[in-house]
Amino acid sequence: MNKYELIKCQDSYQIKALRDIGDDVKKGDLGGYVENENNLSQDGEAWIYDDAHVYGCAWVSDNASVSDSAWVFGNAQVTGNARVTGDAVVFGNARVSDNAIVSDEARVTGNAHISGNTHVCGDDVLDWIIV
Repeated sequence: MNKYELIKCQDSYQIKALRDIGDDVKKGDLGGYVENENNLSQDGEAWIYDDAHVYGCAWVSDNASVSDSAWVFGNAQVTGNARVTGDAVVFGNARVSDNAIVSDEARVTGNAHISGNTHVCGDDVLDWIIV
């Protein structure tokens, strides 16, 4: 059974929960915005919250989350229990995985791979590092 459906909103889609997901998303809750169904896995507890956007070929899966006003786009991936929050931006071929957090106004781009328990925050810009 699918966990969300897409609701057309101007030039994108907003996600709507079709069932409870984890502890904080209830059936009928509206989430963030995607370009298409290829941006958010129908499996696991991954979710896009608030005014967050996931576009292009970007992918959010497993139990990962994108929230607040964060953007994930290009070929970026947010997987595992990773979180992208605040005004953070993840794009290019960047990957955020495991328990990593990208927050505030941080930018993760290029071929950067942030993993483990790493926290990238503030106004950090990473475009090549593998952690």
